[in-house]
Amino acid sequence: MSIRPKTIMIVDDEAHIVHIIRYKLEREGYNVVTASDGQEAYDLAQLEDPDLIVTDFQMPVLSGYEMCVKLHDSDVTADTPIVMVTARGHKLSAKELAETNIRQMMCKPFSARELLVVVGELLNEAGGDEAIEGANAA
Repeated sequence: MSIRPKTIMIVDDEAHIVHIIRYKLEREGYNVVTASDGQEAYDLAQLEDPDLIVTDFQMPVLSGYEMCVKLHDSDVTADTPIVMVTARGHKLSAKELAETNIRQMMCKPFSARELLVVVGELLNEAGGDEAIEGANAA
């Protein structure tokens, strides 16, 4: 029986960051979908139901935080774990975090290796042992 690769959504308005993260995740065997702003990501997440989302904090149209609140309130994405990355070291309060599924905050610049470890850990928590099988051991 073949297990489908986990789908990860990358949301960032900086194309070069999306490109680098996408490349690293696809090399690990993940299916990747991308969006360049919070509203586009919200709409796409309702269709794709990703296993995990990596998003920037500051974006046009809908900020990363606003998008996370909407995703948390949606039946489709209510439990989707999120990694929030930020260039300015934003801190969120416990109340703000409770309104979202943000499981990890990372500051830019971050290492791709560190992100891969966080993604693997969060998918393992969310999906049990199948998450590890969903990625290649490249």
